[in-house]
Amino acid sequence: MTHPMTHHVPEITHRLIPAPAGRIHLAEQGTGPLVLLVHGFPESWYSWRRQLPALAAAGFRAVAVDVRGYGRSSRPAAADAYRMLELVEDSVSVVHALGEESAVIVGHDWGAAVAANSALLRPEVFRAVGLLSVPYTPRGGPRPSDVFAGMGGDEEFYVSYFQEPGRAEAEIEPDVRGWLAGFYAALSADTMPAPGAPDPHFVGKGGTLRDRFPAGPLPAWLSEAELDVYAGEFERTGLTGALNRYRTMDRDWEDLVAYDGAPVTQPSLFAGGTLDASTAWLSDAIEAYPVTLPGLVSCHLLEGCGHWIQQERPEEVNRLLTDWLAGLPAVR
Repeated sequence: MTHPMTHHVPEITHRLIPAPAGRIHLAEQGTGPLVLLVHGFPESWYSWRRQLPALAAAGFRAVAVDVRGYGRSSRPAAADAYRMLELVEDSVSVVHALGEESAVIVGHDWGAAVAANSALLRPEVFRAVGLLSVPYTPRGGPRPSDVFAGMGGDEEFYVSYFQEPGRAEAEIEPDVRGWLAGFYAALSADTMPAPGAPDPHFVGKGGTLRDRFPAGPLPAWLSEAELDVYAGEFERTGLTGALNRYRTMDRDWEDLVAYDGAPVTQPSLFAGGTLDASTAWLSDAIEAYPVTLPGLVSCHLLEGCGHWIQQERPEEVNRLLTDWLAGLPAVR
């Protein structure tokens, strides 16, 4: 009986590497071509806990970072320090600090925007890009804050709610664990509010986001112990570093004016959930992929999946990622 060749998978190792704003914490597993994994809001390197061993077993060096402002990475005070240009430089710094010249970059949620912009701005470093949950939308159109302010009528869109420093923190920080549990549940396929219920992406007049979170069990993908890991990080760091990403969207729009409408041309992958508001609202962006992601190799909408795709559907996502990675041109 022959066994397929599998790579010995070492344990996850953690390290801090120098980066423009101080240090970036990362978790690393495996050897081979580098795959950089970038999480979204409100998460951590830990969101990739089910991908690291799978990618390592498939022959890749999988590295999940704590994005600037999160976890054990540096948290600069100035909101401007969370501009997309700075986060792209963090991505480049990680690749170089690990002794590599190039990498594949894969992001989820805000991490997908970081991944797409890293590929767009530094194509000599990022040879391919994977996007989970949030489609690539080239820079363009009106100022983002004006767009978000016009959404929701009497209600306030969560991105607008997050703009004023301290306001969302005052809602979240008194009970970080409870807030995270509700936020994760609100966007998970098995626990999200029923169709027709008030939308948890909007805040009612004088209300909070939490008013609309489901009051029930945790989603199936999240154990109490796993929630403790996320809560412990944010109880220590607070939420300002994470929220500052939303507070620099107008600045990004100004910074990236030279890239208006620009496509990302490297080989790419997109996977989202059919029950995720991100894929519903941005369905036009997915339809525009022949123009905006001309290198798209692999595009998948997972039926009945919510926003936390790599945690809700780890086996499926791992298979999509490893198949796509295996088919990319070899590292020269």
